Amino acid sequence: MFAATIVSGCATPITSGQKQELQAYKAKGLAVEEKNSGAAAALGILPGGGSFYVREYGLGVVNLLLWPVSILWDPMSGYQGAQSINYYATREKVEKVKSKEINELDEQLMMGTIDNHKYISEKRQIEDRYSAY
Repeated sequence: MFAATIVSGCATPITSGQKQELQAYKAKGLAVEEKNSGAAAALGILPGGGSFYVREYGLGVVNLLLWPVSILWDPMSGYQGAQSINYYATREKVEKVKSKEINELDEQLMMGTIDNHKYISEKRQIEDRYSAY
């Protein structure tokens, strides 16, 4: 019962849709890798290593105390945690850069340096550039 509780508390994996989105961002060169998924899985073999690596400190302490049994789940938890961190870091970066470019475009429209037609065209290009699909 206790082990089931611990395992269910592991890092929540990203959904299949989020995985596809992250792959699309990788293909466009927009992905951010704050944490290496392979390293997170490998560190999961060490007492609490995978969890500590992906900032799951409470779970890391529990895995440390349950080592060597935690080897059964900590590598996967670390891997999933790294994917989740990278997904959300990528989304944040993409939204920030996209917002900045659209704000600059809005400013050009307000200043009168571009017309509505050019504004719409360039805005579509920006949205396509930062779209996952």
